[in-house]
Amino acid sequence: MHTIFAIAGVVILEMIRRKDVYVLLFLTGLITLLLASVDLFGDPKIVRYLREICLTLIWISSIIISITTAARQIPSEKESRTLFPLLAKPVTRGQVILGKFFGCWAACGISLTAFYAFFCLVHGVRDGSWPLANYFQAYWLHCVFCGIVVALSLFGSVFFTAVSSNSTIMFVAVTTVLILGRHLHKVAVKTGGVAGDILEFMYFAVPHLEWYDVRDLIVHSWPVINWGVILTDTLYGAAYGSLFLVLAWLRFRRMPLN
Repeated sequence: MHTIFAIAGVVILEMIRRKDVYVLLFLTGLITLLLASVDLFGDPKIVRYLREICLTLIWISSIIISITTAARQIPSEKESRTLFPLLAKPVTRGQVILGKFFGCWAACGISLTAFYAFFCLVHGVRDGSWPLANYFQAYWLHCVFCGIVVALSLFGSVFFTAVSSNSTIMFVAVTTVLILGRHLHKVAVKTGGVAGDILEFMYFAVPHLEWYDVRDLIVHSWPVINWGVILTDTLYGAAYGSLFLVLAWLRFRRMPLN
């Protein structure tokens, strides 16, 4: 575990050097300006719209950081030839995969912590309400979502040699599941036949990332989600994340490095 955490620490430092954190600061400032403009409209519906815009920016930012950070890990190590001295030490390829995963996931978690803490602070000061349970549930499910995306992107990085191609494919896949994943079952029932069976299989095979998008919980101040559901979603995400990591490891352990 010491080796895994050491590799994870290098990943976090790499993200800071690439100045991704400064992009987050810019978006945080943008969120501040949006929330500060609430009083100019005098319409309570505008408040919900601004919350939704701010949370959408957080989601877009997290997807970009999750995919780009994870997608470049293995290819960049091979390109810079730093993977050879790393594996020359008593470090297994499985430890490399786990270290990269925890590093990328921690980087996403740090970013989300800053976003949600700032968003909660500004919203609480201006509205006088502190629905901390809602924020925690939204934050935690968002972290689980990022874990699945990071594991999926690492899995893609051992198949696609170019970072750009892997990132593009991951962006398309994640966006498609978020937008269309919940509708596949309905389309399959209406389609029927072989095509319907294929869609039905896809519905149960793909990870339902849309389950983790609970922005409405904060936007509309809904009651907290049952904690049993939160636990089930966490285990569901852990299962898919573990599956992608195992597949990445099986591919990586047989992948030539030259």
